[in-house]
Amino acid sequence: MSMNYRRCGRSGVLLPEISLGLWHNFGQPARHEECRSIIARAMELGICHFDLANNYGPPPGAAETRFGELMQSDFAAHRDEMFIATKAGHLMWNGPYGDWGSRKHLLASLDQSLRRMKLDYVDVFYSHRPDPDTPLEETMGALITAVKSGKALYAGLSKYPAHLFTRACAMLKEAGVPCLLHQLRYNLLDRACEPSQLPAVGEQHTGCIVFSPLAQGMLTGKYAGGVLPVGSRAADSTSPFLNADQVATQAERIATFQRIADEAGIPLTQLALRWLLRRPEITSVLIGARTVQQLEDCATATGQPPLPQDVLDALEQA
Repeated sequence: MSMNYRRCGRSGVLLPEISLGLWHNFGQPARHEECRSIIARAMELGICHFDLANNYGPPPGAAETRFGELMQSDFAAHRDEMFIATKAGHLMWNGPYGDWGSRKHLLASLDQSLRRMKLDYVDVFYSHRPDPDTPLEETMGALITAVKSGKALYAGLSKYPAHLFTRACAMLKEAGVPCLLHQLRYNLLDRACEPSQLPAVGEQHTGCIVFSPLAQGMLTGKYAGGVLPVGSRAADSTSPFLNADQVATQAERIATFQRIADEAGIPLTQLALRWLLRRPEITSVLIGARTVQQLEDCATATGQPPLPQDVLDALEQA
């Protein structure tokens, strides 16, 4: 297997078509040795981009702490081969400065993230979400400071609506710190970014990385027939991200996608990822993995030929 790389907009940065997100699979419940094996195998596969945020865990901060421990013990010599991202803007600590997009929150969060990860800098620092109450100029000013201070090499935006994204890109560009990446949710079950956010990425000539490409596992075949496997996210009654009702609501569409995948002779996981990679605006697809096998299954989507037109037509009709 040979990893393909794509350029981030007009920048000099190349990212693997498949990137690894350390969201809810690198917190305290995860096994340390399994986490180490996942990072090591990712590097072997050419997956050199690792995506974190200050509040990833659980609990918040735990994913960065574990990543920092692994960097120190196993991967420090490979730092220049790795592209490491973090973000701030969701709730991280109590009090008026522990959330959203103020300069105070973003820059304090970045310092905390660097300490947890035992790094001198991150490759890209994101505003994790737009703040409706903080002036956009203040949030972008914090990203500009982060880059000009050397604590981040590039600035990124996450989940910004198209009109704010366009304004933010103009501010960053004027300051000589152009936006490198826009991070969006996108998958076969959630196409809300298609009408405006994806076109805005093309207009601004930035890179784009998409998260939740497998819809929290619903597009892996794991929940076929609406069954909730023991240990799965949907079977966890405390999970705020996926539950039995959501699986039941999407069961018919998931079954249709599974049928299309079976008829095409393509595993559903690979079909879902290759469907995303068909779009030229998308630089990389951000997957999560709890096991090395899951990582390897996702990595097979890179370097594949375009999906046949009849398969694309069937997915559109579904």
